[in-house]
Amino acid sequence: MGTTLTQIINGNVLTPSGWIKDGSVVVEGNKIVEIQTNSQLIEGAQVIDAKGGSIVPGGIDLHIHGGGGRDYMEGTEDAFRKAIQSHMQHGTTSIYPTLSSSSVPMIEAAIRTTEKLMAEPDSPILGLHLEGPYFNPEMAGGQLPEYITPPIKADYERIITETSVLKRWDSAPELPGTEEFGQYCTKHGVMAAIAHTKAEYADVWKAWQNGFRHATHFYNAMTGFHKVREYKHEGTVESVYAIPDMTVEMIGDGIHVPPTILKMIYLVKGVERTVLITDALACSASDSNKAFDPRVIIEDGVCKLADHSALAGSIATMDRLVKTAVMKVGIPLADVIRMTSETPATIMHEEHHIGTLRKGYDASIVIYSPTVDLQFVMQMGHIVRNDLFTA
Repeated sequence: MGTTLTQIINGNVLTPSGWIKDGSVVVEGNKIVEIQTNSQLIEGAQVIDAKGGSIVPGGIDLHIHGGGGRDYMEGTEDAFRKAIQSHMQHGTTSIYPTLSSSSVPMIEAAIRTTEKLMAEPDSPILGLHLEGPYFNPEMAGGQLPEYITPPIKADYERIITETSVLKRWDSAPELPGTEEFGQYCTKHGVMAAIAHTKAEYADVWKAWQNGFRHATHFYNAMTGFHKVREYKHEGTVESVYAIPDMTVEMIGDGIHVPPTILKMIYLVKGVERTVLITDALACSASDSNKAFDPRVIIEDGVCKLADHSALAGSIATMDRLVKTAVMKVGIPLADVIRMTSETPATIMHEEHHIGTLRKGYDASIVIYSPTVDLQFVMQMGHIVRNDLFTA
């Protein structure tokens, strides 16, 4: 096996086959080289004692705008690195930097930075996510209104064909040109997702037929069951439920979507079609609580627009998602971890190397205590947080 081994022992290891009690994970370089059913020590290995905690895959965040006082809309290498490092400390080991509705030059700057950072060894970045600007202006929420527009064919075709790092693009399906947009994204390997929308079933079904497979921050910035005069109408929410294979993501902070609804999404959509996301803004994972957008204030544990017109986003971190889902929603830890790792990896077609703990997979591993507190983070074999040292 070589000499540069790390062995994580004395914990419950979550594998695709279930929990291994008192198992161990052996890491060499950036890969898992063995998962053992015991904690027998390997001579010469660096030992990490999990102290009875849960050894699980690191979190994969599909939707995250920034952290540590920095926002990916800045487009700079420094902003990207600061935001990513801030969230790694909270259990996110793979990330899709997300831009809110932006201008084409802002998108292009973020693409250049993403290309550079993804080319580095052991990069935590799996691709870029564009949340907009093709949204219904009536459902803009915290999005910058000056950038919101229906799909512009010349823009999205050029952007998609000029880079390989763009992995997801969100749009409101009721807008003119969305069918062609969804087809183009799908043809070029970009996941199309519905977001910031007033779509009813006909629009959502049409989007599904044209390649849209995912619903962005489910329940937020979309309509639900409602009346128009004496007639009742399904909203976007019910329409997504009515398409069983459409996947969803939910902001799992217990605030943007209350615990009861989080539980219902989990029960109806199931683990294989549900992802937990932070949707975190620059003010997350930061002692300073700085907000990149001067319109944003921090209040009651969330980012809000200063005029209180809408929620602007969350200050959630991956460890908060996990603890909230277990302790407040009542979802078993194994299912919660799958929704932060295995399911997002599968949705984004990265399941061949990440999202589960198995031999040959990336060594991105976190440990939660029996009280679901994050204690250890390893990203691609590099230890970035370790609270397990004996006091």
